[in-house]
Amino acid sequence: MSKAIPQSVTQLIEAFSRLPGVGPKTASRLTYYLLRAPDELSQTLAAALADLKAKTRYCSICFNITEQDPCPICRDEARDASQVVVVEDPLDVLAVERTGAYEGRYHVLHGAISPVEGIGPEDLKIRELVARVQGGAVREVIIATNPGMEGDATAMYVQRQLAPTGVRVTRLARGLPTGGDLEYVDSVTLLRALQGRHEM
Repeated sequence: MSKAIPQSVTQLIEAFSRLPGVGPKTASRLTYYLLRAPDELSQTLAAALADLKAKTRYCSICFNITEQDPCPICRDEARDASQVVVVEDPLDVLAVERTGAYEGRYHVLHGAISPVEGIGPEDLKIRELVARVQGGAVREVIIATNPGMEGDATAMYVQRQLAPTGVRVTRLARGLPTGGDLEYVDSVTLLRALQGRHEM
C-alpha cells in the first residue's frame, strides 16, 4: 500500500481483506468507516472479537459453537435425543432451528469432504458421530449436508460409516423450490424432484 496511508490503517485493511466475501474495496470502506465512527464503536467491536475467541468453544457432544459445554440444545431434556441431524456448519443448525419444526439434536461436521481443497473424512467430525451413534441412544440420523458434489460425497461416506451400527439413516428431501418456474430448474434438481415425488 501507499506510504501515504498509516501502517495501522493498512494492517486493518489487510485484516478485513482476509475475511470471506470481503474484497479490498470493502475492507477499505470498513476501515475508513471505523476511523470516522465514535470511539465506542471500535471499542465494542474489539471487545466482541476478544470475547468471541475467549468465550466460545465446541460442544463436546454435537460440536456446535457454544459458550457452555454441553451446549443448550444438547442439555435440553425436552429435545429428542434419538434423532440427530448432521450438518456441515454451525450456520446450518441455525437454518434448521429457524423452521421451528425440528425437536431433535444435531451433529456438526465442520465441513464437507473435498479432495480439491485437501479436506478428507479424517478432517471432519465423522468418527465422533459414529461413536455417538454406537452409544445406543440414537435411532435416526438425518443427513442434511449441502446438495452438490462435496455434500453428496460426505453424505455417502457418513452413510457407509454408520451402516454397521444398524441406525436408520435418512437424507433431507430435495426438489423444486416454492415459487420457482419449471422451465428454469436445472436437470439434476428436476430429476431429484421426480424421484422424490409423493402421493397427493
